[in-house]
Amino acid sequence: MTKQILIVGSGFSGMWAAVSAARLSALNGNSSLKIAVLSPVPELRVRPRFYEENVSTLIAPLNDLFTALDIEFIAGSAEVIDTKNKTVTYRAASGDKSTVIYERLVLATGSQSKRPPILGLEEYAFDIDQLESAQVFERHLDSLASRPSTPERNTVVVCGGGFTGIELATELPARLRARFGDVTDTKVIVVERGKTIGGRYSDALRTTVADASKALGVEWRLNSEVEAIDAHGVTLKNGERIAASTVVWTAGVEANALSQQIDAERDNLGRLNVTQSLQVPGHPEVYATGDMAHAQTDDLGNTALMTCQHAIQLGKFAGHNAAASLLNIEPYPYRQVNYVTCLDLGGWGAVYTEGWEQAVKSVRDEAKKIKIAITNELIYPPAADKGVAFAAADPLAKFV
Repeated sequence: MTKQILIVGSGFSGMWAAVSAARLSALNGNSSLKIAVLSPVPELRVRPRFYEENVSTLIAPLNDLFTALDIEFIAGSAEVIDTKNKTVTYRAASGDKSTVIYERLVLATGSQSKRPPILGLEEYAFDIDQLESAQVFERHLDSLASRPSTPERNTVVVCGGGFTGIELATELPARLRARFGDVTDTKVIVVERGKTIGGRYSDALRTTVADASKALGVEWRLNSEVEAIDAHGVTLKNGERIAASTVVWTAGVEANALSQQIDAERDNLGRLNVTQSLQVPGHPEVYATGDMAHAQTDDLGNTALMTCQHAIQLGKFAGHNAAASLLNIEPYPYRQVNYVTCLDLGGWGAVYTEGWEQAVKSVRDEAKKIKIAITNELIYPPAADKGVAFAAADPLAKFV
């Protein structure tokens, strides 16, 4: 009797969950498992790079990989999860609805930008959270070149000084020069409600980000919050007005709303609390992974972050354990002790740290080489070859 593992989402965690499940099934010579991925399109969108130019190229097709590993692809967007009857209802691009049955469900639908009820945010702020919105932002930047040069046109405000905000802000000076020329006086301003640059990072990492920002001319408005956004700029809660034709929102993310359909505990980001095997308590047939999972990485109390670094490994463990539960094999407890940070800092270079204490190990050009190796190679899908893909999908294989 065929048993189906349904993986919802084809991002970093979903793609690796599928490959890992296929790997364990093949290793055990089992042909009774059917592995299916439900997603709008069979591609991995390289979201960590959406602050870069040419965002439409930052995708990796998955059809060949899935075909090589006998993974079924179902084109559609999941809308309703029925844990009682073990079904997922999805909508195809045509608008038609269908239902698929599962024995094991792996939720890997990721996260999206969290947009609070700020006046004008929905109407006037751009974001680089998803491929489509990042493309809209890129087209907007292109359109600015045809406008008269004014301080408003030449200013970009980035709302949020976290990882995404820093990478975008430090990349923008070069992106603006490419459109306006080297002699145009441009300005990039980061609005951050914290009292220090990179307040959640180590002292050494904060200092590095501050140095890079100064060298690139990126300004910071600390202890500041956005009151309103309009077509001509931003008003801060302290009364300051910043004239800008471009405002980008990067402040905060939350788990995909599908997590709300599972009757289980979630954290303040909407992520489902999971066991060491990544199962959702009360729903042993449901696994949450990637940005959908609140998971402990080690025995020291560290929790997986909403990054591809953790999503990739979470996916490998989730797929393995979902298959293991149907093959009567002991699951692997999710563990990801090693943690690194590699932050792109635009034309200044990059910074690479190791450990949860974020000890700076490399900066400038040396760190930039590491960043490029990670984002242009390491996080991409494996080759459409069983041997290569299965070796990479082993949850216990060294990653970082």
